[in-house]
Amino acid sequence: MTASHSVDTKQPLLQIRDLRKFFPITAGVFNKTVGHVRAVDDVSFDVFEGETLGLVGESGCGKTTTSRCILRAVDPTSGQILFRRKNDEIVDLAKLTREELQPLRAEIQMIFQDPFGSLNPRMTLFDNVGEPLLVNGMTNRAERTDRVADLLKLVGLRPEFMHRFPHAFSGGQRQRIGIARALSTNPRLVVADEPVSALDVSVQAQVLNLLLELQKRLGLTFLFVAHDLSVVRHISDRVAVMYVGQLVELAPTKTLFSRPRHPYTSALMRAVPVPDPRIPVGEVTLKGEVPSPANPPTGCYFHPRCRFATDRCKVEAPALREPTPGHFVRCHFADELDLTTAF
Repeated sequence: MTASHSVDTKQPLLQIRDLRKFFPITAGVFNKTVGHVRAVDDVSFDVFEGETLGLVGESGCGKTTTSRCILRAVDPTSGQILFRRKNDEIVDLAKLTREELQPLRAEIQMIFQDPFGSLNPRMTLFDNVGEPLLVNGMTNRAERTDRVADLLKLVGLRPEFMHRFPHAFSGGQRQRIGIARALSTNPRLVVADEPVSALDVSVQAQVLNLLLELQKRLGLTFLFVAHDLSVVRHISDRVAVMYVGQLVELAPTKTLFSRPRHPYTSALMRAVPVPDPRIPVGEVTLKGEVPSPANPPTGCYFHPRCRFATDRCKVEAPALREPTPGHFVRCHFADELDLTTAF
């Protein structure tokens, strides 16, 4: 079952089908491959035009690798990455060469996690933000200057800042510069890889609200990668949860937070501190360690840590299915469990 948005009439902008990315493990003098790290293991979902899809999970679950495969920063091992262009042509990004990808780069951009490391400290704001314009054919310097000035105003910065260097700005301002650079080519899809995790909490809200405002104004589509559930809840229309390289649940944000169907999703939510000592949070600690993607368990990858696991879970891998419209879950017993008070 593919995690498509069956309750929505919009066309998908991006369709991920059976995506896998395995990194080889080598050993010995001749670097013989002795195994693989299954960083992304059979992931399928759709991203619809104009929406924000949040992709969440613990560190090492494969969410960043998934986003890098979509951008073709790393080459996927197998699967399809179907992207609908402005002329409605659907192309499989996974099969394109570097030269064939070049014309598509302007339509898919990225906001990086680290606002300090993502900007060239030797280049001014004009050069940092204007470089994608130059690469994509805007060679007239006056035109680039006007475009960069408009972009800086769009993200709440003054145009006269364009001749300063990145070291003169705070972390929040640098992330605004990164957002301006990502928007310079008028992209249709923006992949945001934990864009606020390196910022102060007070600045996080400002940047998130800026992204929401820009989405409404420009009609942007976001794939928002994060580990902070409160951030994802604030900005996302739908949320996809990953565990050890697999997609374990996908649903509209309100549905997922009110009635999770997978034990792992429920445990993640219970682990978020509630600022009220009178509210019981139940048992929040998951037993055991996160399995290694180089040696995942048989059957359901979550079964060694799941209190509901049976013998079936140990031997039979659950498929991603749709128990209710628009709500996808990878669990044998999703129809039977009541997880609102399970953890």
